Amino acid sequence: MKKVLVLCNAGMSSSLIAKKTYDYFKENNKDIEVTATTVMDGGNVIKNGDYDLYLLSPQMRMNFKKFESLAKENNKKIDQIPFNAYAPTKSGVENMVKLIMKNLN
Repeated sequence: MKKVLVLCNAGMSSSLIAKKTYDYFKENNKDIEVTATTVMDGGNVIKNGDYDLYLLSPQMRMNFKKFESLAKENNKKIDQIPFNAYAPTKSGVENMVKLIMKNLN
């Protein structure tokens, strides 16, 4: 199973996005888990290396360089989520799925 973690400010919007994306993968028989946490936990979580991919929410893009450095130090992938993939709508989830698949392949 591949594991993806979405990092955002408070973890509320990202939790909704993560759940909808995880449900999409589950419904389409993809073995990819998507969860969320706050950027405050992000550094420790990346250092632990439990995830295959880390995604930073659009509102936290000013922290990307910091997390990108941590991810590189730990040989992990990281990317920024564009606004069109950060919406709990059908098209938003589809864009998030595309982003995840691009990074995991």
